[in-house]
Amino acid sequence: MYGQKYRWKEESTYYTFHLFLPQYCETHNFSPQQQLMALCISKCHTLEMGANLSECENCHKKYIHYNSCKNRHCPMCQGMEVDEWIDKQQENVLDVPYFHTVFTVPEELYSLIYSNQKLLYDALYHAAYQTMAELSADPKHLGARIGYICVLHTWGSRMNYHSHLHTIVLGGGLDAANAWKDKGKKFFFPVKVMSAVFKKYYLRELKQLWEDKKLEYHGMAAHLKNHYEFKTLLNSLYDKKWVVYTKEAFNGANSVIHYLGRYTHRIAISNRRIVSMTEETVTYLVKDYKNGGKYIEQSIKGTEFLRMFLMHVLPKGFVRIRHYGLLSCRNKKEKMAHCRKLLNCIQYISKLRGKTCAEKLMILYKKDICKCEACGGNLLSLLLRGHYMLT
Repeated sequence: MYGQKYRWKEESTYYTFHLFLPQYCETHNFSPQQQLMALCISKCHTLEMGANLSECENCHKKYIHYNSCKNRHCPMCQGMEVDEWIDKQQENVLDVPYFHTVFTVPEELYSLIYSNQKLLYDALYHAAYQTMAELSADPKHLGARIGYICVLHTWGSRMNYHSHLHTIVLGGGLDAANAWKDKGKKFFFPVKVMSAVFKKYYLRELKQLWEDKKLEYHGMAAHLKNHYEFKTLLNSLYDKKWVVYTKEAFNGANSVIHYLGRYTHRIAISNRRIVSMTEETVTYLVKDYKNGGKYIEQSIKGTEFLRMFLMHVLPKGFVRIRHYGLLSCRNKKEKMAHCRKLLNCIQYISKLRGKTCAEKLMILYKKDICKCEACGGNLLSLLLRGHYMLT
């Protein structure tokens, strides 16, 4: 039989789980979502996930394609997801400037956020939304309703825990008269003002959750069970300067779309950053920000690599990509059509909407999975069910 089991290069997340997961299980506990993710990665593209067996009706050459796990944290499963998402978003992109804003929280909050991921990740989105809504409505800054997409990242370059929110902001909005309003390539809000307003709203929600006794305190956050310890933390956070920053405007609609794809489906580490493995360690590339952001190699124990990777598994059902304002689901069809009319913009049409998986693969990668690679004949396919198949 032609075709073989899908093999990843030895320097991949797939192999780190195979090599170090048994040892990790002896000394660490899993959340249900972490356990599911570890299972998915270790079974991805294997017969246990099921497969599609195809045979050419002319030359009888056989092919076997193993199913992916489709877990959103799996480094091997994001390629087509990104391309499909980018294609879908093209319909809502305007030929105007876009801005990339990042909301961060002080590191003193990290242990508490990790202990209350669903509540305090949500609080990030709430505070960013309230900040944008308050400042964009102020005529001093813009005086219009804007649109933006928020994406949560929980990691730094070293895979350390660093929860922050990336926001892609439409470079203008609709005023009370439904007329377009913008400031060209200049961002509407001063970052110092954004930082102060974001801090106000985030700490307001944090304080309310604390007063309502909805917070939990685990690990390094255990000392915050003490009323005075928590109060001291709050006071220090009010005194501290929070960091919100904005990057340069994008050049054209196409750059926005592909930039969005880079951020929306990014995970803690990609396979291309894993350099080598031994029986005890993993070496991977990290950014050295003290040296201009150049990549350098860092080696850590394999079990520590898994621990850091698993820190970034999101709670079950958590929505990581959220749309607001003009880009919210209930508004974007009508509002984007109105904006295009005002700006005389071309509408980008999805190439993949309504297409089958085979048609999508042909459009995206010029790969015809219905034809034999050897003679061009039609392929007859059979589904082989696996123990861990998703459907």
